Order: sequence, then structure tokens, then C-alpha cells
Amino acid sequence: MITKQKVAIIGAGITGLTTAYYLQKEIRENNLPIEYVLIEATGRLGGKIQTDYTNGFVIEKGPDSFLARKTSASRLIKEAGLEQELVRNHTGQAYILNNDKLYAIPGGSIMGIPTKLAPFATTSLFSPAGKLRAAADLVLPRTSKGEEDQSLGHFFRHRLGNEVVENLIEPLLSGIYAGDIDQLSLLSTFPQFHTVEKKYRSLILGMRSTTPKQPKSAGDKKQSSAFLTLKRGLQSLVDAIENKLDPSSIKKNTPVKKVIHTEDGYTILLDDGSTLHADAVVMTTPPGPTHRALQDYPFTKLLDEIPTTSVATVALAFPASAINKDINGTGFVVSRNADYTITACTWTHKKWPHSTPECKVLLRAYVGRANDESIVFKSDEEIIATVMNDLNKIMKINQQPEFSIVTRWKQSMPQYVVGHKQRIAQLEEDVAKNLPGLFLAGSPYYGVGLPDCIDQGESAVAQVIAYLVKPVSVTM
Repeated sequence: MITKQKVAIIGAGITGLTTAYYLQKEIRENNLPIEYVLIEATGRLGGKIQTDYTNGFVIEKGPDSFLARKTSASRLIKEAGLEQELVRNHTGQAYILNNDKLYAIPGGSIMGIPTKLAPFATTSLFSPAGKLRAAADLVLPRTSKGEEDQSLGHFFRHRLGNEVVENLIEPLLSGIYAGDIDQLSLLSTFPQFHTVEKKYRSLILGMRSTTPKQPKSAGDKKQSSAFLTLKRGLQSLVDAIENKLDPSSIKKNTPVKKVIHTEDGYTILLDDGSTLHADAVVMTTPPGPTHRALQDYPFTKLLDEIPTTSVATVALAFPASAINKDINGTGFVVSRNADYTITACTWTHKKWPHSTPECKVLLRAYVGRANDESIVFKSDEEIIATVMNDLNKIMKINQQPEFSIVTRWKQSMPQYVVGHKQRIAQLEEDVAKNLPGLFLAGSPYYGVGLPDCIDQGESAVAQVIAYLVKPVSVTM
């Protein structure tokens, strides 16, 4: 009888789920002598992916979509049998909120970088001096010829000036990581901008050259939308994957206390005092829990150098009649210089019409960011009152919401600060040397978006199989 090797996957967010699904697929398709166990501290799978269905709404409490151009998420959805459930976002005008006024994001803006000069020349979002300073990008030399890391803020301020950064680039980019662009790493967050500058010298000219032309025909307009989600919410992907996994291989409500390297693999000490043996381990938990589980190994202190930020999402449902001042668009982000607590708001009923019953309105606001997290820890009532006060400066809402959902994500947003890439490379080198057969994957390392986490799960499966399924040497 062949003894099966065991793989322990710790953490059942989207990275852990992906790892379990693709590992199970490899085991079955290739008849591998491997079994796995998926260990989750809470009573549910999916991590930050949570969908609420109150009163016929489809309300995402965590991520609401993913970039269509990153294909690993769509591929996993197809594997789960949900390809027909995919929907694209409705495109519409997005805004920047600054000085109590909504400014349309200039046409041709790619993450705040102009690819069309006319919309930037005519917008009132920037002063004439700010526009002139941004145009200096056309003649400035490259920031650096090497691969030295720098902050997003330093990079973009040098290229386009403070005004464009503060009024446009900062609210667009920092919202993705809930971070401070003057601390976030260029090479770990948006390395494509470094590559463009390195090749073309000018960001404006480079982005214009590398951005695909928008389709002109009305029939192709739908294809220009950048994001995808599922009709029944992203929770439906979690449920579909869970249904495809072997139920006996899933352990919920099972916190991991410690992971110990032994002569024959790993001993996993669980919170209830029991232990599990594993020949290989994939850890997909946040930096704090991962470090605590590996506290016996001093080099894992590098995990403490990945800062995290707390944020909250606030979903507000109204009858359509409650909105006295409607705005044609899909939402807005808030300039850090504006006197607002919210960092962004999506008019979800317009961006994702499938999410909202007829004659209803769904607003999804965001609060909390690096160095400004206190609002996240206030009561639901205080958060909702603050959000309503901010929104009423813009929209004129004449009723209280029919219902609201506040979801706090405490210390859940990893911050890729300058030097992140080098620290993670060092951590992986130390882990490979000292903890063979243990692999790290998930949002703390190589991307926070759903496709990024799915990519890391797939990579972890390949690493595990390469480690366990060693080639047999043949002697002649």
C-alpha cells in the first residue's frame, strides 16, 4: 500500500481555496499519492469575499469585482461552472471629489496619467500652473536607469508635479491599497509605470503608446469595461469551489497555533491542543497570524515589516425617491486634501445594475486608510452618520437608508511599502533554506487583487508538487 503524502493548506481565503482546488485537480488527474487538508480558523471559507443578499440586493462586503484583463480569475470561474454568470461593469463617468465639488476624471486618463492632452488642458481640476508642470513630463529625463525602488509619490511627483498627484493620482492609486503613496513601493504596486518610463522616458508618451485603442463601434462598447463580477456575487464562486472540494479535507473553526519543522515534515499545533502531520505546508494567512505560527524561526520577523491598514465598507440601500440630487456617473474617489472622512463611493446600482432591485438605490462607501483609521473602530451608528453627512454634501439624500451594512476589515490591507520586493525575496530565500516544503502565498506578498491571489495559489500548487513528486533516478 502506498503511503500518501499530506499537504496542509492554512487559511481558506481565495488563495487557500485556489490552492486546494487546483491541488485536488492535479491529484485526481495524475493519480498522485497526495492528500490535502484545508484548515480555516473561522466557520466559513472565502476570507474577505462575502456577499449579502438582504431584500433582493447583491451586496459585496469585501471585493466587488476583478480586472477582466487578468485572466486567472475568469479561468477559475469557468472551472467552477459559473462562466455564464459573469457580468461586466456598466461604464460611466467617474469623479474626483475636491473642495466640495465633483470633477469628472479627464478622458484618456490611465490611473491619472494623461494619454489625451485636450481633456487635461480643459479640466478645472488643475490650475494652469499645475497643467504646465505635468506637461514637463514630456521633456524630463528618466527618473532612474536602474531597478532601485522608490515610493509611488516620489515617482509621480517628479514626473507630473504635486498638483496632479494630490488631486488625481493619489486618490485613484491609494484607494487600491488603502495606503499612503509616499510610502507605497513603485516596484511592488505598479511596476508597469517604471517599465514604461524606462522604455519611453516620458510617462505621457509611453502610456499613450502602450494603451490599446478604445473601440469606436457601439457594439464593442461593452468590451471596453474593465471589471468583471458574478450575477449572484463573488460569494457564489466561493460556494461553487467549496462544493467541488472533498468535504472530509476541510477543517473549519480550526485556528492554527504553531507550525513546527520536524525531521519528517511538519507538525501543526492547533488551538485546541491537537496536532496534525504534514509533508508540505502552504500558508495563505495574513502576516500577523503567519508570523505567530512561525515564531520559532527568527527570520520570519520580516513578516512584521509588512504593515497593515484597517478599512470598512458601508452599504446603504434607499428607494430611488430618496435621492434628490442624482448624478450621472458610477462613483467618485476623494482627494486627500478634501475635508471628508469617506475615501470613495460607488453608485453600485449604476455600475452593477444586477445588484439592485428596480426603483432602489445602492451606495457603497469606503472609510479608513493608512494613518487615518480611527473611523473604522467607531460604532455602526457613528460610521453611518459620518458617511451620510459626507454624502449629503454632494447628493442631497432626503431619507435615512432602508437598511445599511457596515463591514470592518481590521488590519486586513497589507501595505507594500518601499523595499517590499526585496524583503519578500529575502523571506522566500530564508524559508526555502530553513523550511523546505513550506510555501507562502496570498495578498501580503505579490498582489492584493483576486487574480493576483489566484495566481499565487496556482503557483503554490506547482511548488508543492515539484517538492513532493521527486523524479525517480534510474541506474543502468
